[in-house]
Amino acid sequence: MDFSPELGLQSGVAEKTLSEIIREVRLRFTKGSEALQRENFDYAIDLFNQVLEKEPTLYECRKALRTAQQRRAGGGRGFLKKFISSAGSAPALAKAQMALHKDPAEALKIAEQILNTDPNNPGAHKIVVAAATALEMPRTAVLSLETLVKHSPKDKALAIQLAQGLADIGEIRLAENVLANISRTHLADSELAQALKNLSARKTLREGGYEALADGEGSYRDILKDKDEAVALEQQNRQVKTEDVAERLIQEYEERLKAEPKNLKLVRSLAELYTQKKQFDRALGYYDQIKALEGGSDPSLERAIAETVVRKLDHEIAQLDPQAPAHAEKAARLKAEKQTYQLAECQKRLERFSNDRLIRFEMGQLYFQAGKITEAIQEFQKAQANPHKRIQALYYLGQCFDRRGILDLAARTFRNAIKGKLLFDEEKKDLIYALAGVLEKMGKKEEAIEQFKLIYESDIGYKDVAAKMDAFYAGQ
Repeated sequence: MDFSPELGLQSGVAEKTLSEIIREVRLRFTKGSEALQRENFDYAIDLFNQVLEKEPTLYECRKALRTAQQRRAGGGRGFLKKFISSAGSAPALAKAQMALHKDPAEALKIAEQILNTDPNNPGAHKIVVAAATALEMPRTAVLSLETLVKHSPKDKALAIQLAQGLADIGEIRLAENVLANISRTHLADSELAQALKNLSARKTLREGGYEALADGEGSYRDILKDKDEAVALEQQNRQVKTEDVAERLIQEYEERLKAEPKNLKLVRSLAELYTQKKQFDRALGYYDQIKALEGGSDPSLERAIAETVVRKLDHEIAQLDPQAPAHAEKAARLKAEKQTYQLAECQKRLERFSNDRLIRFEMGQLYFQAGKITEAIQEFQKAQANPHKRIQALYYLGQCFDRRGILDLAARTFRNAIKGKLLFDEEKKDLIYALAGVLEKMGKKEEAIEQFKLIYESDIGYKDVAAKMDAFYAGQ
């Protein structure tokens, strides 16, 4: 077990709560919290750092330190400021990077020093994520991942990493929200669809009592009589299966399939495993077997086949040599082929399952992505009938009306969507921001700024809201 004498931190030690630390350190944390409430940020930061010197796994202290760092920096407004600060921290980042593999505890300490003066430094937060992961401090890793995603909201890889981190600490519902938010900017993305599917499987395990028991005294292995079955179940539902486990499962399932040729669950599992291994033709062959055995219509099967074909095309695009002379031409051709396929395939499913509002919503997204706004409007209007897609459908409808220049109708649509949102989450912020943008276009600057204020009051770092507020009051 690795040990850092400076931090007193052992890898593998779980993050502590306030009740688990000694009284002297707890009192120092309380003083830091009081200083934070009085907005004495320098003193609060100093006290929180002293606490972390003694108890580096105290998550509540690190979270409070992040708040103090951000508030002293004025909420971290502006990307230009962030990049200027990042340039000055390059030597410390290099030192942290060098320490990361040999001594992650030291790397974490250096990264924290950078964040004391530059709380939105992306390099430092990435060091924190890597070090915290190595030290088995998942909540600390999530804390930095949330900051990284906030400042790079369209970064798919970061969003997936955050969702996985949230799921690891039991926040599966929040993880689903993260993936749902990024899905709005990565339409019909197969990797995100697979990540959501993995979360759903994980939630099923948790709700069924098969993940670690809530009291921490056992796991789902303990509630299964057959230990081998427990291991197999765990391997099948890992979010990212290693190659050797995937290969073993393929061999096992194919052997079982010889004795159970009509076992559709086995066939589907094989299709998913081959998709994971990027052997897409083999996967599609197994999906064809399911269609032949079922002999009927299954919307979920059709969607799985479509996702596999899309992933195959995405893989072909990724495999292109960017240095090749014809790279741009080949990439454009494959992207056009992908879009054409998605539209045609979804249209075919829609003709067979015309009352499926989820397919209507998917069709609307594809039309929107292709710039076919009139067609998208028709689909999103019908997709509203699905209560689970109503808010998202209204969000897209508002954007469609905005693109058509029907601004009053766009504003009304966004307002209707906002009425249906009880929680002030990322989705509600997106809707309010979109409404404010339309009001700006309509020349209603006062109304627009009132909407921006709603976001500013709760999340100063959201998009360019802080800059808009500054510009408005500077103009006055």
